[in-house]
Amino acid sequence: MKLGSKTLIYSGGHTHERGVGILFEATTAKRLESWCPISDRVVVAKLVAKPLSLGIIQVYAPTSDSEDVEMEKFYEEIETAKGHLNPQDIIIIMGDFNAKVGDERVEDVVGPSGIGTINERGDRLIE
Repeated sequence: MKLGSKTLIYSGGHTHERGVGILFEATTAKRLESWCPISDRVVVAKLVAKPLSLGIIQVYAPTSDSEDVEMEKFYEEIETAKGHLNPQDIIIIMGDFNAKVGDERVEDVVGPSGIGTINERGDRLIE
């Protein structure tokens, strides 16, 4: 969808309760090779770049009130999205994970600039 000079790719419903998207500036949108809506929580875009292509997976995780089965489905959808990209691509997975990872360094996964106390969803995200 064009929004002025910007391009929005979106995956989700029409009730404004769920959905996820990425908004690209015009110059970046010209590099958009493909995109795929995985679910109302995950969308993947592939951009032509040099020396490697860039894959962006945008997510919106279920809240902590959600059942574990919904969280497992969410992480499976991320794996499905990764399957749309080449392993050689630079892959960025970003969005709202509805998780707290704490404020302590965890190997090379989490830096010391987080907030709050790690919760169960944070443990799963780090895993």
